[in-house]
Amino acid sequence: MSIGTLYIVATPIGNLEDMTLRAVRVLREVDLIAAEDTRHSRKLLTHFGISKPLTSYFDHNKNIKGARILAKLQDGLSVALISDAGTPCISDPGYQLVRDAVASGIRVVPVPGACASTAALSASGLPTDTFLFEGFLPSKAGKRRERLAALKGEPRLLVFHEAPTRVAAALADILEILGDREMVLARELTKVYEEFLRGRVSEVLRTVEELGVKGEIVLLIAPSPEERASNQDLVPELLSRYLDGEGMFVKDAVKRVTQETGEARSRVYREALKLRK
Repeated sequence: MSIGTLYIVATPIGNLEDMTLRAVRVLREVDLIAAEDTRHSRKLLTHFGISKPLTSYFDHNKNIKGARILAKLQDGLSVALISDAGTPCISDPGYQLVRDAVASGIRVVPVPGACASTAALSASGLPTDTFLFEGFLPSKAGKRRERLAALKGEPRLLVFHEAPTRVAAALADILEILGDREMVLARELTKVYEEFLRGRVSEVLRTVEELGVKGEIVLLIAPSPEERASNQDLVPELLSRYLDGEGMFVKDAVKRVTQETGEARSRVYREALKLRK
């Protein structure tokens, strides 16, 4: 008997029109749907006329339910994993199930769609050639400040998810530790009250404190101009070291320097060609 397939299915983050045709088809065809919150997901499935068995899969039952889902896949059933909104396994439960499925030789198929972070990035107007997704900052102030301090020298655009009840405190810590950088706060993406707040951290913080914000939030924090300039200056030096000193191929040197500096690959590649000439 052949084993089943695990589908990782993205669902809308607000606007139901963002549900893809492929996602609807896959959810109609699978034998079982594993959902973060079955009550929430049942409303979505009803909207699209999908009637399939549902089982819960979330952080607190992932070990027990993961083993049961894996057994069903090994018995030949097909399973779709969905979260409450967006793409499963991105700041949502699921990676353990995918890891165990892969280890068991089970085929894992992504069905891409909505994702709050990429939606915010695409409309931010900030440089997005390289970025670092950090998910949710720690809820406790000490741990949050510790994490931000570790990111102070990070040359890439920083992407955080944040709860509305903690966003003011998070922005205050970002201002103090990372400095008054350019940023974008995106909230309620694809929903009726979708909003982008753009400006310096101090300006966005002031707006949040005065007016408040509700809904799901993505914070995009630009690199500091000094950090970005410093890393740009390092590009020729690092390329020379890897190309001439270590004898790397151009593509390998470009990959290494891109990773180390956070600079755009296209810019690093142009510098490499200059050195080669």
